[in-house]
Amino acid sequence: MYLKQLIISNFKNYGETSLECSSKLNCFTGPNGAGKTNILDAVYYLSYCKSGFNATDQQNIRHENDFFAIHGIFNSGENPDDKVSCVLKRGSKKQFSINKKEYQRLADHIGKFPLVMISPYDQDLINNGSEVRRKYFDSVIAQFDAVYLDNLIQYNRALAQRNTLLKRFADTGNFQEEALEIWNEQLVQYGVTLNEKRRVFAGEFIPVLQKFYTHVSGGNEEVSVEYISQLNDSSPELLLQESVMKDRVLKYTTTGIHKDDYAFRMNGHAVKKYGSQGQQKSFYIAAKLAQFEYTQAKKGFKPILLLDDIFDKLDDTRVSAIVKLVADNMFGQVFITDTQSERIERLVSESNAEYLHYVVDNASVKKNGFTETPHS
Repeated sequence: MYLKQLIISNFKNYGETSLECSSKLNCFTGPNGAGKTNILDAVYYLSYCKSGFNATDQQNIRHENDFFAIHGIFNSGENPDDKVSCVLKRGSKKQFSINKKEYQRLADHIGKFPLVMISPYDQDLINNGSEVRRKYFDSVIAQFDAVYLDNLIQYNRALAQRNTLLKRFADTGNFQEEALEIWNEQLVQYGVTLNEKRRVFAGEFIPVLQKFYTHVSGGNEEVSVEYISQLNDSSPELLLQESVMKDRVLKYTTTGIHKDDYAFRMNGHAVKKYGSQGQQKSFYIAAKLAQFEYTQAKKGFKPILLLDDIFDKLDDTRVSAIVKLVADNMFGQVFITDTQSERIERLVSESNAEYLHYVVDNASVKKNGFTETPHS
């Protein structure tokens, strides 16, 4: 599975741009702020139905325009010309379609064209709170398990309804336990299933993570991911019963799988506290590469891999090791951004892999010195 052509209109700093894509390596080089990351984000949209960077879709519409559009033509194996489209008009609902058939639920698209992105923002997985790690691993599992995604959506809906009731009870002073019980049952039903799938995933993920950490870092540290959940020590029914008074005071649900976390360990210690800057970067890069291999094993084909500006502060030896790794046949289509054109050109040339090299400057994209398309 790979992206054959990318067409973007009024997306971020781009007017009209069309790019042909190599089925192997696609390199975009240029100064910071030129628009390299925006191209990768457009590819990300076609997989996840959203930006990898902006939480609000409207922010991605180019200044002084009324809409943005992203179109991609994929060779999915089953169909050599699957056309995926995302269109957003100001003040309107996002429209997402495949082969001109609009999705009624965006969740139905997730996993059709799996993708893994590595960027400097992945440092947040280590430094930030549990919500970032939980959402990340939810997105990983959802790429190959549609039932998991549906259960997660149902759980979050029940959680929102329960929280609304708790606020209403506090405002009115009228507590109705039977009304709360309806949503308790759903939280228990979906929570147990999600907890079990998260536990199994974490156990299977660790050896893959270790393999890639050793490859990327060259070190001999032992790394792991520990799945932490309140459900590991108690039943969800009991947790909800015991926390009801606290929930009423705070006006939200304080127990359940929405409080889960994943602890990153290195030699038994927290990576955030004891890992050096280089070790932390090696850890999150290894985690994303492990995600790639794990997803491939589950889906039966290779996801697309995006490497966005990850070579900053890495020495040439590590950069060379990563490029050689992703150029290998175990990986499929790869998109790379970097500020150093000569370095990328040299490394991908040495890899003997098929590649295209685009130079990006102020939303102008050129291949071999020639502009691909006119820009407005």
